[in-house]
Amino acid sequence: MPSRNIIKTDVPDSYYHIYARGGSKRPIFLDAGDYAYFTNLFARYLSNKPAISKEGTTYPHYKDVVCLVAYCLMNNHFHLLVYQKEVGGMTRLMRSIMTSYSRYFNLKYRQSGALFESRYKASRIDVQSYLEHISRYIHLNPRNWRTHRYSSLGYYKRRKKPEWLRADLIMSTFETSRDYMNFLADYEDYKVMLSEIKHELADN
Repeated sequence: MPSRNIIKTDVPDSYYHIYARGGSKRPIFLDAGDYAYFTNLFARYLSNKPAISKEGTTYPHYKDVVCLVAYCLMNNHFHLLVYQKEVGGMTRLMRSIMTSYSRYFNLKYRQSGALFESRYKASRIDVQSYLEHISRYIHLNPRNWRTHRYSSLGYYKRRKKPEWLRADLIMSTFETSRDYMNFLADYEDYKVMLSEIKHELADN
């Protein structure tokens, strides 16, 4: 079962659903470049090797402490499914991503102040069988989920996946990518789970 809303326990070897949105529900992505920059932050912090900035400094590297399993970026919010290996790994990753993106956004659009509504929300997933359903909840967030460009679903359908995305942690329970797509499209099954998941997950 997912735990309710905000982090109550920071537990190693645990899955978490993470949710954050713009202040007063304002957009946090205004063009394709914004989505691309945010996605590139996954590569910056979760690739196999530490990334180097233009100034020659090494960015923080979290590959050994947290894994990104699924994501969906929407106009005014985002969802992530992560696996935390060590206590504090998720917190450090989210601090780096949200700080970096806020700095980028405010500089690009000449704004100041907090971009996000508050600290991200997270729900711990303590039942393995919920993982597939939560990945489905995340991937079905957009109405045009089949063609939405800013989620991990496109990678789930490909054999070759970026090193910073651990889609295999979900896909290992399906024989083929088509089986996973059928699972997403099975709305009747999804509807049974939706009320319970939506009540428990972080975006309420």
